[in-house]
Amino acid sequence: MSYPRIALASSSPRRRELLAQLGVDFQLVKADIDETPYPNEAPRLYVTRLARQKALAGLACLTTAMPVLGADTIVVANNEILGKPADFAEFNRTMQLLSGRSHKVMTAVALVSSERTLQQLVSTEVYFRTLTAQDIDSYWQSGEPHDKAGGYGIQGLAAKFVQRINGSYTAVVGLPLCETEQLLQQWQEPV
Repeated sequence: MSYPRIALASSSPRRRELLAQLGVDFQLVKADIDETPYPNEAPRLYVTRLARQKALAGLACLTTAMPVLGADTIVVANNEILGKPADFAEFNRTMQLLSGRSHKVMTAVALVSSERTLQQLVSTEVYFRTLTAQDIDSYWQSGEPHDKAGGYGIQGLAAKFVQRINGSYTAVVGLPLCETEQLLQQWQEPV
């Protein structure tokens, strides 16, 4: 299966690696947007909006016509969006929320052009084992949590905290490959 050449509106190395696994020919574009949630915005609406806005921001940077893929991933516990931890205190609070229970990881993907938008939202349930103070401290000291939504990367050292997942592993990493491939295939179908 061949896919259209696209632009990827993302600075995430994980998204680049995952998209490359599909064999997609892509170029990178900048997608700087304001990621502040709207007041009372539901997590699923927030992550879907950000994916679309990133793709549209990338589209505005292009000089050649091609579809742009944008994606965003959030971690949600108790209906609260858990962002990238600013410091250890915030990280510790996040890990306490995730310890010994499940949470949702939502990844939205948007494929846009000036005429068309296709979107998909994937929600995965992730179950963490109970974390000790030592687990939390040593993971923070590793440096890995600093730029990660929800303070962890499932593909890294935090994998040892994950008892199981119900849903898409690649969506938790940052780009659901099954759904992304479906969007690319759908893009090529006659409108």
